[in-house]
Amino acid sequence: MRYGFVVPNNFGVEDPRELVALACEAESLGFDSVWVNHHVLNVGYVAERLGDAPYHDALMTLAWIGAATERVKVGTSVLVMPYLHPMVLAKELATLDHLTRGRLVVGLGVGSNPGEHEALGLVPYASRGRYSNEFLGVLRALWSDGAASFDGEFFSFSDLQASPKPMQRPGPPILVGGNRPQALARAGRYADGWHGMSLKPDSVRKRIPELVAETAAAGREPMREFQLRMDLRAVTAESVSAYADAGITELVLSLASGDVARQQQSLRDFAREFIAS
Repeated sequence: MRYGFVVPNNFGVEDPRELVALACEAESLGFDSVWVNHHVLNVGYVAERLGDAPYHDALMTLAWIGAATERVKVGTSVLVMPYLHPMVLAKELATLDHLTRGRLVVGLGVGSNPGEHEALGLVPYASRGRYSNEFLGVLRALWSDGAASFDGEFFSFSDLQASPKPMQRPGPPILVGGNRPQALARAGRYADGWHGMSLKPDSVRKRIPELVAETAAAGREPMREFQLRMDLRAVTAESVSAYADAGITELVLSLASGDVARQQQSLRDFAREFIAS
């Protein structure tokens, strides 16, 4: 089993350099990947958790982490597509892929915070699924060789050149996050892998065949990356074995705390039990 760690950029840590230090600690302990969270505004359930405490930007934090590390994959868990424009993001991600020498993994989702959607005003909340489907298509088009064209409901363009292309070809791995049928269909049709959220092994066993079927129906190569994000404290030797048997390839672990010392100790304890052995 591979293990990832999600830095608590979403838990009010005042100094973002401490987040980078945690990422470096995770790398030194043998974790395979380091991830960041994404929201733009302290609205809805984010405000309930943080008030006006910092929620540090995902890509800025990830860029600093990428510069400070050498081996670990760096990823987003997950970027909310309806808060972003795919043309801008395509360039940012391609640049970050070069800066990290091809270590970028892109987790993407549709979001579930209506108040934040409304405040940002890029796309109606009810349209976020269709917008996200096109968003994925635009990323793929702009990362492909040569000029790009796309014709859809939200985006339409012809013979546009985007540069740089990502270092990883045809692009960094795209993982779609979410547990609902719509997310599974989106992952199967457009993504390289699935980034599930806090499921029991039996629930994973039910969903992976759905992902496989959606991928096959789209005429795509079989999906090989099945991740699950979960609370670090919930991991046991038995659960790791059960998730592996269910098809999970990487557990992406987080701890709901803004206490950096607690995060650091939890990383060390986990690595001693599950990685060092």
